[in-house]
Amino acid sequence: MQMTAPRWKLALDKALAASPKATGTAGKEREDSCLNLLTVIQLASIDVNTPVPHVRSLVFRSFVSPTNDESHPLLLATTGGIDLLTAKETNWNVIDVRSPKTAQLISNPHVQVVWYIEGTQEQYRIAGTARVIPAPGEGLYKHFVHTLVELQNTAKPSSFDWEAKRLAVFRSMSPFMKASWCRPVPGSRLEGGQEEARKWPTEIHEPAADDAEAKKLWDMSLGNFALVVIEPSEVDHIELAPVPNLRTRYWRSNNGVWKDEELVP
Repeated sequence: MQMTAPRWKLALDKALAASPKATGTAGKEREDSCLNLLTVIQLASIDVNTPVPHVRSLVFRSFVSPTNDESHPLLLATTGGIDLLTAKETNWNVIDVRSPKTAQLISNPHVQVVWYIEGTQEQYRIAGTARVIPAPGEGLYKHFVHTLVELQNTAKPSSFDWEAKRLAVFRSMSPFMKASWCRPVPGSRLEGGQEEARKWPTEIHEPAADDAEAKKLWDMSLGNFALVVIEPSEVDHIELAPVPNLRTRYWRSNNGVWKDEELVP
């Protein structure tokens, strides 16, 4: 079986490496920050009750391969946004584990990502399935566990530590971003208006052992924080820099082998 990285993944790695703006590595400030190798992607899913698509911005964190099979890369993302002008994390569209959009992804995991790399003038449309990785104590975690075998494409779950990955990503988030998961349920009515909103915490830091209130906020934020893992099954890659433009479709066959064909741009 194919064990090397698919051609679209190699092309995407090359495009990201050639685009400092896309990867968040332009300038000394970004080199020293946790924003390295981040970029904003757009993910569309279908509403659980109606055929209405919903699009939100996610932050690409990395590719992961729980079984060390390079032919089966998974996209790891979080539900925060990046202000590329200031390199400051902003709350564009925070979808925590309580959000109705989490239920959308669980009820219908079929999604499509649109990813435009400005530096190389390439667009990637990645179709596949998405899975939400919540805290182990969260009721939705059992749903994720039940899909591990399918996700990892093996007869049994591997020893990959998803909770360690979730904790590592959470700790890399800014104090401002961590505070966003201590707010009321995203999308719910704002009771009390802006006066009430000004009472929300603005920064969350890892608490000292004797700081009970800080620990309460930290635990609340971490408990509501979830990762999104996207398993690609088809990729439509358009290259706008060459003339004539290039377009290639890639798809993963039932036996795990990636195939491709050229298309008219």
